[in-house]
Amino acid sequence: MKFFIDTADVSEIKELSSSGFLDGVTTNPSLIKKSGRNINEVIAEICDIVPGPVSAEVTATTYEEMLKEAEVLKEIAKNVTIKVPLTWDGLKACRTLRNDDVLVNVTLCFSASQALLAAKAGATFISPFVGRLDDIGLNGMDLISDICEMYSNYPNLNTEVLVASIRNPNHVIDAAKIGADVVTLPPNVLKQLISHPLTDNGLKAFLDDWKMTGQSIA
Repeated sequence: MKFFIDTADVSEIKELSSSGFLDGVTTNPSLIKKSGRNINEVIAEICDIVPGPVSAEVTATTYEEMLKEAEVLKEIAKNVTIKVPLTWDGLKACRTLRNDDVLVNVTLCFSASQALLAAKAGATFISPFVGRLDDIGLNGMDLISDICEMYSNYPNLNTEVLVASIRNPNHVIDAAKIGADVVTLPPNVLKQLISHPLTDNGLKAFLDDWKMTGQSIA
C-alpha cells in the first residue's frame, strides 16, 4: 500500500518525507487556504521534496475552465497530478487530460457508480471519502470494498483506489485488509500508526532494568 500525506504544510511534509514512508501528497483548496500561501509556490515546493504524485486541485467547475487551470498546474512540475471533482465536467476533463498522459485524481467520490465512471474516464486515482460517509451514519469502508471488488473484475481498469478522508489508524488497517492501493493521511494519523502503549511500557521497562546494571554500550 502507498502512503500519501494529506496536507499543504511544507514543514510537515519535509519532516515526514525523511522517514521514507511518503509515496505522494494530496492537497485541496481548503488545505491551500489553511497554508495561507500561493498554490503555485506551495505545489512547487512540495514537488521538490516528494518525487511521487502530488495532487493539485482545480477550482473551476466547467470543462473548459478546468482544462485551463490544469494547463497552469501541470507546468509546475512533472509529478503534479491534476485533481478534478467527480462531476460530469470533471470526468470529461479527466478523459481529455488522460489522453495527454497527464495524471488525474478524481476526488469527492461517494458511490461505487461514481467510481466506475471515473475508471471508465481513465482516472489515475479515484478518491472515495470514507470519513465523510461515516459522519452521516454510513460505513465508508463498505464503499472501498465495493470499489476494489468492482475494479478487480475488470483488469483493463487501471485506476488506483486512493482512500481519502482518513480519520484514524483503523481506517488505514481496514483499507489495507480490503486491498486499497493508496491511503492519504493527515500527518497526525500517520504518526499515530506507530504508537502503542505496550510498546511504550515495554521500552520503559527495558531502559529501567538496563539503568540498574550500571552498564554502557557506547
